[in-house]
Amino acid sequence: MTQITETMPPTVRRVRAYFAPVDRTAKQPTIFDPAQQGMFALDTPPAPWIDLGWITGFARKSGTKIEPTLAGAPAVPQMQSRSAIDATVSFQFASWGKLQMALAAGSQQMNLLKVQSGATASGSGGLAVPAVAVGSGSTATALQVGTASANFTAGETVVVDVDYTGQLGFVGSGVSGAYVKSALTDVDYIRRVSLNVARISVIANGTLTLEQPLLAGVPTSAMKVNSVAGFCDREGSTFFQEWSVLFVAEGQQGERVLWHYPRLQAMASAAESSAAGGAGFEVLRQSAAFRALPVKDPVDGESVVCFRSFVAC
Repeated sequence: MTQITETMPPTVRRVRAYFAPVDRTAKQPTIFDPAQQGMFALDTPPAPWIDLGWITGFARKSGTKIEPTLAGAPAVPQMQSRSAIDATVSFQFASWGKLQMALAAGSQQMNLLKVQSGATASGSGGLAVPAVAVGSGSTATALQVGTASANFTAGETVVVDVDYTGQLGFVGSGVSGAYVKSALTDVDYIRRVSLNVARISVIANGTLTLEQPLLAGVPTSAMKVNSVAGFCDREGSTFFQEWSVLFVAEGQQGERVLWHYPRLQAMASAAESSAAGGAGFEVLRQSAAFRALPVKDPVDGESVVCFRSFVAC
């Protein structure tokens, strides 16, 4: 018998996280194939996976219960079965940004749209400056807005999405940002919760050139653009974030351990912790905790909450 054994266990410095959208309506996650994609360049993950950066405190916990079936006198275990499946994962983000805040929020993660002068104050942002229509010829990295480009500045963040016109259910292009249970009156609501955001790098000839492609791809003719002053999440709201998430730990010999969770749903509200940063400063890091939800593996129909893979270079 031939036994294949790695002589050294993986020795890693850090774990890196990537996320991809889940179609909440169809409950369809993004699947990662470690056989085809396991050795991707860490800085350029395969589409549609998006880099969330390095994380710390990565911890997986299994709450799965394995129970024996007893028979005989005296009772003797004859077989085992899983009576309950539960798995959780937690970690801290080493950096802050729109996507990191969205995953750590637990609920809706909102864009603070730039407000009109004299607007009534609101905890998640007041009445927004009117959105600008996206013109024909726009792409995922270039927004055609004509003379309205004068309303924007290079370096600021923008959100691109449709008007709210009474839609119910999951809303937000590319990734569901909220679930609407009853009709609202704010025409900008979808842009408030949308993850279809990017930073402007250059403005020229009526075109807003973006630093990175929009999550939802090429804008539709129904989409409009709002300037974003910042981001906000609210503890106590009802929406649960859900993502496909991939964690990668690269060993010193080039080998990798990959944990692919097709469906992770937030199980904690937004939280942060501080650590000594030197010279009397403290470093704030966002904490995130998730519960894994199941998918069916088409290979054999088994219910799976996590795929753990080891890939050698």
